[in-house]
Amino acid sequence: MPSLSTLVDNFNAAALSPEWGNSYGGTAVVAGQARVPCTTGYAGCQTGYAWTLAGASFFVQVPTTPDPAGATVEAYAAVTVQGTVEGTRVGFIINKVSGMLRCVSETGYWDDNAVEVTYDPVAHQFLRLAEDGTNLTWSTSPDGTTWTTRRTLATPAWIQADAELCALDMSAHRDAGTDDYAAFDYFNTLNDGAVSVGSGTGSAQSAATATGILIAHGTATGTAQSAATATGVAVHYGSGSGSAQSNASVVSADTQIPEVAELSAGDWDLYIEQGATFLQTYTVDDDPAFTWDGWTARAQIRSEASEHGELLLNLTPYLTVTGPSIRLAIPASVTETLTRNGRWDLEVVNGATVVRLLNGRAIVSPEVTR
Repeated sequence: MPSLSTLVDNFNAAALSPEWGNSYGGTAVVAGQARVPCTTGYAGCQTGYAWTLAGASFFVQVPTTPDPAGATVEAYAAVTVQGTVEGTRVGFIINKVSGMLRCVSETGYWDDNAVEVTYDPVAHQFLRLAEDGTNLTWSTSPDGTTWTTRRTLATPAWIQADAELCALDMSAHRDAGTDDYAAFDYFNTLNDGAVSVGSGTGSAQSAATATGILIAHGTATGTAQSAATATGVAVHYGSGSGSAQSNASVVSADTQIPEVAELSAGDWDLYIEQGATFLQTYTVDDDPAFTWDGWTARAQIRSEASEHGELLLNLTPYLTVTGPSIRLAIPASVTETLTRNGRWDLEVVNGATVVRLLNGRAIVSPEVTR
């Protein structure tokens, strides 16, 4: 599960990490910080909808907030975790027009019970949000070490329901006045070295090959006749180079899959280098008799795992099924069109039977050489 506790970035790289692939409005790395324009439009440094706040915590420094000059209602910098329902979010909003720091748990972009404190750019330079399975806690700090609790609230149900479907958004906006910016730094780290890391459950480089273990368990009721057929259960454990991990589960019994509803897909993240050929193979190779003959494979990358998810790339044309292996080969001319992170899954289909083998994040590393 990709926990927000594992996302670490001090923005000292030359550009935004691929983890911030949903950033918008001109956000960029400037002088070792994530700089978000504060204009009458909207801008933000945002992850894909692929993270969870359940059981997680994060902190971030806000060294620069917008100048309120010329604004009449709001000139703000905000740090929020957003769910799958638009306007449902939790986090902090610093409004320089009102001079208040709001600790919010919003639906429809509003919280009648928000806790407000007078904003202090020194005492409130670091913001932290933590979820412990029972409560959400909002805290502030001048140095990222000594924390003061500002609000505690029973955890909203959507945080668990949307596990692995949340986005972290650091944003800025003003209703009027001169354009400027908000800056964010030290996300989950106080280290100023060359750190730009995001980790989640399972990852694989583009050349990783997933290998599998096939285990068959035969069952029979009463007295088995000579022509009785045992039901085979195939368990596919993937591993690859680097930090690749996967535990896709499939069941095989001739052309049918019994008890498919009880099975879970394995976690496998795609790390796609924009503008480069992408190759991965997913294989069950410990049983020479195992084959995917008669099955077809299908896969997609979407902006989020919901009915509202925008199709970013249909992977099905780039899948090939050969014996026990499923090969994904995406041409460079196709990966260069990917500009956003998202979610993906891999399914196999035989008639009316559908099995999801793998699912996870699709993370795009922006191309530099063109």
